Amino acid sequence: MKITQEHEVEFDEFSRACDLVEEYFGDSIDDVALHAPVSRRQLVAVLARAQLSGRQLAIGGLTENGEVVYQSNDETLLWLDGGFWTDMRGRHHLGPDEGRAAREVHRRLIEAIDGDVSYYNRERDPFVLIERFDPYD
Repeated sequence: MKITQEHEVEFDEFSRACDLVEEYFGDSIDDVALHAPVSRRQLVAVLARAQLSGRQLAIGGLTENGEVVYQSNDETLLWLDGGFWTDMRGRHHLGPDEGRAAREVHRRLIEAIDGDVSYYNRERDPFVLIERFDPYD
């Protein structure tokens, strides 16, 4: 399955990424999809694509492009400099609503961990890289 011009993944890898983001982000997906003009299914697919792209970017030093808010063996939460979500929209041919909804899911999780994000602005992009996640641990 081709997820970008330069990046292909097997369908089962994409399916696992969908399962991973559904399990990890949980109710946030439902909450955002309820108020966004995208379906829950669309949002899960966008989040999975972002996760797969984020993994590729992590190899090239994703954490060097912003501020790490929280890091564990399971995840890394970042405020990224530059246009991460704008780049995602271009790479994956996403509509503006799809990109905004996915960005909102990530922002909500970082806000839950980081507390007051009054310093948050449109120039920094929230992103959660799921490193390893087993809901049964």
